[in-house]
Amino acid sequence: MSKRDYYDVLGVAKDVSDKDLKKAYRRVAMKYHPDRNPDDQEAEEKFKEANEAYEILSDAEKRAAYDQFGHAGVDGQGMGGGAGAGGFGNFSDIFGDVFGDIFGGGGGGGRGRGGPARGADLRYTLDLSLEDAVKGTTVKIRVPTLVSCGTCDGSGAKPGTSPQTCTTCGGVGQVRMQQGFFSVQQTCPNCRGKGSIITDPCRDCHGQGRIEETKTLSVKVPAGVDTGDRIRLAGEGEAGADGGPAGDLYVQVSVQEHEIFQREGKNLYCEVPISFVDAALGGELDVPTLDGRVKLKVPSETQTGKLFRLRGKGVTPVRGGNTGDLLCRVIVETPVNLSNKQKELLREFQGTMKGDKNSPKQDSWFEGMKNFFGDMKI
Repeated sequence: MSKRDYYDVLGVAKDVSDKDLKKAYRRVAMKYHPDRNPDDQEAEEKFKEANEAYEILSDAEKRAAYDQFGHAGVDGQGMGGGAGAGGFGNFSDIFGDVFGDIFGGGGGGGRGRGGPARGADLRYTLDLSLEDAVKGTTVKIRVPTLVSCGTCDGSGAKPGTSPQTCTTCGGVGQVRMQQGFFSVQQTCPNCRGKGSIITDPCRDCHGQGRIEETKTLSVKVPAGVDTGDRIRLAGEGEAGADGGPAGDLYVQVSVQEHEIFQREGKNLYCEVPISFVDAALGGELDVPTLDGRVKLKVPSETQTGKLFRLRGKGVTPVRGGNTGDLLCRVIVETPVNLSNKQKELLREFQGTMKGDKNSPKQDSWFEGMKNFFGDMKI
């Protein structure tokens, strides 16, 4: 029986790139994989055929020979040429390369290939006053974490000794398990992927290579930070196991509520209570800012809720840009605890208001109410 063209087997053109070739092989292999097609002899043959085609076409020299001479140029080189039991040759290497994300990678993998694992990142919530967040500051924080054991230098072994290579996996950290006609790599059960065994552990860290410790760090907080911003301290997280690099520490900023100001982005807001006399006649008020007091000129006939803008008295954003403003909302305060004389003066003042258009909003509201009830049909 003649063999099919390898390009046809994988459904690709002769000028296919290596990347697209691998994608095509993966698509065909997943379709005809024996685990997805149990007891299907035809699917198994197509799966083997795809493996053979990919082994030839993924090798530059074999592909060149195949393109020039066809199957005659590569006979005996592919997996179909009797290389290994069942005609699969080095199929496990190809399978591990293409499906590494499913089974953990091909030959070598894991810790044995990538080295010790990086330590975990840590997060610390830093509570700041509004003043410190706007102007910037430097604070000291204490962070509980895992650090490399100084006694054994992070090896986990007693000083004077060293970890021994795992005899089960040969120091690779993984073992190859045979499942049916293909093999899969798994974490070594003896060393748990480390590739080594500690026979005489360090007394301080009990073979872990890390110990718990609370360290004090200095954090420079830039001006303009706000709730939700993060400050990254590289290498200040947990130490990695087996001497691996440390993770990072992320300082999460949380700005406390302020008695006077509220922040919205780069602007600050505050409420300023004024007497109805100042609101009616106008005047100057002392208004607080984060830089000290300033004078605010209030014009006559100012209504409650009026918003005054003090430019440049807000926040300079941490990522740059123009400084925001301070917006002051005036609230006209009704006097309380009036004396009899004060009450009499107010009644006298109230009498002078009748017939005059001194309260346009009030007059407009009453007029609207009359119209509303006049339109109602009872």
